[in-house]
Amino acid sequence: MRPEGKAQELERRRRLAVRRVLEGYSTKEVADFLEVDPSSVRRWMVAYRRWGDTRLASIPVPGRPRRLTDEDIQSLEGLLLQGATAHGWCNSLWTGGRVSQVIEKHFGVKYHPSYCPVLQKRRLNWTCQRPARQDADRDDDEVERWVREEFPRILKDTEQRNAHIVFVDEAGFMLEPVIRRTLAPRGKPPVLRISDPHGRISVIGAIAVSPDRESVGFTYEMLEDNANYQGQSVARFLRALRSDLPGPLTLVWDRITIHCGEPVQELIEETGLVSEPFPPHAPELNPVDRVWGYVKYDRIPNFAPPDLGVLRSTLTVEFDRVATMPDLLKSLIGATGLPLAF
Repeated sequence: MRPEGKAQELERRRRLAVRRVLEGYSTKEVADFLEVDPSSVRRWMVAYRRWGDTRLASIPVPGRPRRLTDEDIQSLEGLLLQGATAHGWCNSLWTGGRVSQVIEKHFGVKYHPSYCPVLQKRRLNWTCQRPARQDADRDDDEVERWVREEFPRILKDTEQRNAHIVFVDEAGFMLEPVIRRTLAPRGKPPVLRISDPHGRISVIGAIAVSPDRESVGFTYEMLEDNANYQGQSVARFLRALRSDLPGPLTLVWDRITIHCGEPVQELIEETGLVSEPFPPHAPELNPVDRVWGYVKYDRIPNFAPPDLGVLRSTLTVEFDRVATMPDLLKSLIGATGLPLAF
């Protein structure tokens, strides 16, 4: 909660406490109801009887005053939002030591580094986040322009052609699991035994949105063990997709070689498919990429199957499950930020 939100909530609780005491409830009953100390209720009543309810929002809190005011905290957040690189560090990770140095430099207040994360959580309402990785060649302005101009053009074209809009992406699932934290006895981390860290299953998937924007579906295909998708296998998947979805299709996918090769181009010319590429280095715009992340990180993290057969059967269950959850698919599309309304 932001500082101003906390102040409003505290004032609301104080007014409620005063009203309940005036209605005849005891100080202890009011304190128990609001889950505060009875001394706080007594202090609020003294302030009310002395100044009326106009001062309930600014009753001083007993104890040593904070070394950083609410205005200081707002200024600090602005400094931290610039990123650690703007303050001379080589990456954008904020550690307790770095935050402590920024506070001392700009406000003349010295906090122990171990306290700074507590301050960020309590007064800035920041949480622990996993940094998102982006390609150094990414052009943020071009990505924003594509979302603002190109994607609406694509939507308009699909409406005119009464076409499905189909997002397509490929991924690889390894026998080596995605590691996530888990609870375990102190000093005894669990061990995941990996039979073949290089074993993999390649999968291609498509999220198709109907021309009327009423329905959304997911379909997929997996290759044989340790195989990679090439132009021929992508074209085969598209032919199957074309037979399952009646009418025109507009493909929206990445600018990679296998999407531009001869087998795919021949299929596009033969069937009248329309191909629209995402801007370079912007995987977050593709909702199918979010399907892979959902399965990897939310459904099967820390999963170390004994062989590729078990991995394949597990992935089949998970992808079939995703295909039966249109609301999930719509939420994954919404998470991309693309202006596609259902």
